[in-house]
Amino acid sequence: MALERWFRRSRPTRSDDDPSPAGLWLKCEACSAQIYKKDLVAAAYLCPECGHHYRMPVEARIASLADEGSFERWSGRLGPADPLAFHDTEAYPDRMKRVQEKQGRPDAILTGAATLHDEPVALVVMDFFFAGGSMGSVVGEEIARAAERAADEDRSLVAITASGGARMQEGALSLMQLAKTTVALEGLAERRLPYVSVLTDPTTGGVTASFATLGDLIFAEPRALICFAGPRVIQQTIKQDLPEGFQRAEFLLKKGMLDDVVPRPRLKATLARSLRLLRGRAPVAADLAEEEVESTHAASV
Repeated sequence: MALERWFRRSRPTRSDDDPSPAGLWLKCEACSAQIYKKDLVAAAYLCPECGHHYRMPVEARIASLADEGSFERWSGRLGPADPLAFHDTEAYPDRMKRVQEKQGRPDAILTGAATLHDEPVALVVMDFFFAGGSMGSVVGEEIARAAERAADEDRSLVAITASGGARMQEGALSLMQLAKTTVALEGLAERRLPYVSVLTDPTTGGVTASFATLGDLIFAEPRALICFAGPRVIQQTIKQDLPEGFQRAEFLLKKGMLDDVVPRPRLKATLARSLRLLRGRAPVAADLAEEEVESTHAASV
């Protein structure tokens, strides 16, 4: 009887809005290896066997980029309103309250100041686990404020994107954020301050059509889905078969839409070196040494 109950136990599942895989083990989406959850987290959400890049929680992302103890949070004072009184399967305020309690932030973004190998930066990190990283009025406003403050404080801007696009519950107000974020970046350009965007899986819709693809340099993580409309929508529209992986980072790099595809272990060193070069400074020895170490680590994963 005990053995029968063991076989009847429900298996752990993984929900799309949960940043950590449920249960103790999971099967790698790329190589099917069995991965111990703690090993995945310790490896910066990379498969220890094949290096597959899993989606990364915001706090872990900031910890992997910002120098220890240097991050100063800017966002968190704005919450979404409901001017359209939107209601689908539930009222928009009720949906937001539930997600806010789960994620511990008012909306799908975290911004702040930090140093990155001693280089002063403003960080903008999107949270895909908050309503699919959708960009509503709050997300657009926080990005605009971060860009303006970065310009005032003589900081480079680094944006880590992960989004399903515009937030449908805010209608045209959400679409207006495309223009708002685009205009806000002009202040950085006028002061000749670098803006680097890092596209992670997935970066789609209105985010791709606005600030995500306006960086002085545009990087992406391996195999990241990057598009405006999804592959099924395009295929049904043009009635043609699409090339394999045509909306993945590597394909876009070949077509000139990206400057590089950077594995996660090399990202911090690559950003630091790029920002110094964009600001007319030579890379320091620490940047080059760490990038070499992280390249070796990435190759071994």
